[in-house]
Amino acid sequence: MKEEDIRPRGILDTFLDLANQDIPRFFTSQDREEIPCPACGGAGSPAFTKQGFGYEECAACRTLFVSPRPSAAEFQDYYQHSESAAYWASTFYRETSEARREKLWKPKARQVQEVLVGMGCAEAAVVDIGGGYGIFAEEYRLLTGREVTVIEPSRLLAGACREKHLHVVEEFLEKVRDSQLPEGKRAFVSFELFEHLHDPRVFCRQVFGLMKPGDTFLFTTLSGTGLDIRELWENSAAVSPPHHLNFFNPRSIRRFLEDVGFRVHSVTTPGKLDLDILRNNLARVRDPFWRLFLEEGRAADFAAMQNVLSQSLFSSHMMTVCVHP
Repeated sequence: MKEEDIRPRGILDTFLDLANQDIPRFFTSQDREEIPCPACGGAGSPAFTKQGFGYEECAACRTLFVSPRPSAAEFQDYYQHSESAAYWASTFYRETSEARREKLWKPKARQVQEVLVGMGCAEAAVVDIGGGYGIFAEEYRLLTGREVTVIEPSRLLAGACREKHLHVVEEFLEKVRDSQLPEGKRAFVSFELFEHLHDPRVFCRQVFGLMKPGDTFLFTTLSGTGLDIRELWENSAAVSPPHHLNFFNPRSIRRFLEDVGFRVHSVTTPGKLDLDILRNNLARVRDPFWRLFLEEGRAADFAAMQNVLSQSLFSSHMMTVCVHP
């Protein structure tokens, strides 16, 4: 899989350009809050500034995060009314849906099924938090024959899910009631949402509160100690305010979740794109070894190195599985 397969350069650049234009329209308050590390509560040190957002890195656990942070109200206004959010929810999803279905969502559905089978909870009712266009829910239903409940606050995206005959709870997670979800054992899933959260602890406590003992929570997010993010740093397209605020890592996410009350089953980095992303940004690669490797490595070398990154927890795509004890 190549980055271009799931994030075509032209569409991604248009989205990022729109977001940069939206920032001064929606994030106007100077009253931003200095926050400690969202993972461990430690003190952050300035790392860089990008598009007017300051990023800090925690010395204790290496979590990268936005601080000072605009208010939750400004982010909510942005996601509901900005041109870039509308572009993402319409053009980006529409233009990339089938490619992402084949490259991302079909493998993701198989991956989730394998995890749940391995944990002995294959019959759990799956609840997809922030289910977007509902493609994962479609593919999981097709693969397993089991329905998926989608929690999706966007009217546009919730409507797209209903057109696919999916069960939709059109609410922000904070407003979801237990009675709106399937009875019995549940497996909550969330994909590429965690890095957007204004307050990850509030979010995880909400999920925990909707779970019963033995229920599972599986989610993917970006790891700030993954190769492409670490090497490109402020030049990484993944570090894209106002969208991506939190870059936990395998060590810090485990500590954080255990503090919330979860029992962590596994933390993996099954990423496939780190080296492809670096190769697409060769002019911004600073380390001389990686420049040499990217310029002269063979296809077999790239495959082997990407496998090493994934197995050693140094890919930027992270998947965490935890359980309500």
